[in-house]
Amino acid sequence: MLDAFSRVVVNSDAKAAYVGGSDLAALKKFITDGNKRLDAVNTIVSNSSCMVSDAVSGMICENPGLISPGGNCYTNRRMAACLRDGEIILRYVSYALLAGDPSVLDDRCLNGLKETYIALGVPTNSTVRAVSIMKAASVAFINNTASLRKMSTPDGDCSSLAAEAGSYFDKVAAGVS
Repeated sequence: MLDAFSRVVVNSDAKAAYVGGSDLAALKKFITDGNKRLDAVNTIVSNSSCMVSDAVSGMICENPGLISPGGNCYTNRRMAACLRDGEIILRYVSYALLAGDPSVLDDRCLNGLKETYIALGVPTNSTVRAVSIMKAASVAFINNTASLRKMSTPDGDCSSLAAEAGSYFDKVAAGVS
């Protein structure tokens, strides 16, 4: 996993050049937006339990067969596993947002996840739906448009951070579908 700084250093080292030009400008922007990034991650983390439970509830409302006998959320053990997986996905998205780099998703979250879900008979379309609900909630929290929020978010335009977070959720959805 590389953060924004490590990525620039590795790229510059590969070119045997000093850090400068557009790389330096990108790092300056990353630092300038640092407080917004930290606040966005903090907002996601502070609301994670609600976002995950809402996502799983929404997924079940759209597919009630999941809680019927034989469904993937039938029994407390399976429901707990579903909630746990949602928490893990949200945690790794927040790590990627903090680092400004999606490689942690590939390295730690998505590696083998689709194959595991297929082997367990987990319907990937339901997983993708839960991820899309978490994406919508996260974007709303980052943009400060959520109807209920536990903390204030920074003033100013956070649309680029919201788009970045959205792209990480899209990466997860594509990885399991």
